[in-house]
Amino acid sequence: MSVKKRADHNSTLGEQESFSNAMAKIEPPAHVLLRDCDWPFWYAITAVRASNSWNDTDLAKAANLARCQSDIERLAQEIEAEGDIIKNDRGTHIVNPKHTLLETLSRREVAISRVLHVHAEATIGRSRDSGNRSVAQQEKRSSVDGLIGSGLIPGMEH
Repeated sequence: MSVKKRADHNSTLGEQESFSNAMAKIEPPAHVLLRDCDWPFWYAITAVRASNSWNDTDLAKAANLARCQSDIERLAQEIEAEGDIIKNDRGTHIVNPKHTLLETLSRREVAISRVLHVHAEATIGRSRDSGNRSVAQQEKRSSVDGLIGSGLIPGMEH
C-alpha cells in the first residue's frame, strides 16, 4: 500500500499545491443550505485553511459558523437601529433583548471557530509572537510613509 506524500511547501510542487488551494472556491456539502447573506462569511471562513484540509463534517460546521456570523452582523445592525434600551409593551425601559441573543451567538462563534481551527491563534499564531510581527509591520509602514509623496511610488501622494 502506498502512502501519498504531502508536497514540501518550499518545493515547486508544494508551491503549485499552495496556489491551487488558494484559488479553490470551496462549496458546502449538498445537504447544507446557506442563505444569500451567509456566503461572504462562508468564503472568508473556508479561505483560512487549505482547501484540501476540509472534510464534509468540517464544512457542515463551517456553514454553521457562517450562519452564526451572518446573524451576529444582522443583530448588531438591528441593535444599532433600535438602541440598547427599548420600551416594552408596558412602556417600561428595558435592555434590548437582542443583546442576549447576540451574546449567545458570539459564544457559539468562538466555540465553532476553535473546533474548526479557524481562530486567530490557529491562523496567525500565538499572541505572544505578535509583538515581533507588529514591530516589523510598523517598520515597513514607516518606510512606506517615507516614500509617499516622494514621487518614487506613482499615484501615492499625500
